[in-house]
Amino acid sequence: MNRNWLKVFVAAFLEVIWVIGLAHAFDFWTWSGTIITLVISNYLMITAAQILPAGTVYTVFVGLGTAGTIVAEIIFFAEPFKWEKILLIVILLIGVIGLKSVTDNRTEEGAES
Repeated sequence: MNRNWLKVFVAAFLEVIWVIGLAHAFDFWTWSGTIITLVISNYLMITAAQILPAGTVYTVFVGLGTAGTIVAEIIFFAEPFKWEKILLIVILLIGVIGLKSVTDNRTEEGAES
C-alpha cells in the first residue's frame, strides 16, 4: 500500500477519536487530547492530499471517519443498533472502496519534494 494512502487511513482513524472527543470531552486534558488529535488527523490528510488526488483523499477520509464514528458509538456508547445504519455504512464503504480503486496512484514528477 502506498505510504500516502496509509496516512489517509490513519487520519480517518484519528478522526473517529477526535469526533468522539468533541462529544465527550469535559476537562482540560480531554479537550487538549481532542485538539491534538484533530490537528494530527488533518495534517496527515492534508499531506496525503498534496500527493494524491485531493477529492478522493477527502472522500475516503470523511467516509471512513463517518463509518468508524457510527460503529464506535454503537460499540462504546450504547447508541441503538439499527440494521438501516449498518446497511448505509456498508453502502458508504463500498463507494469509498470503489473510488479508491479507480483512482490513479501515479504522482506528478517533483510532487514529493
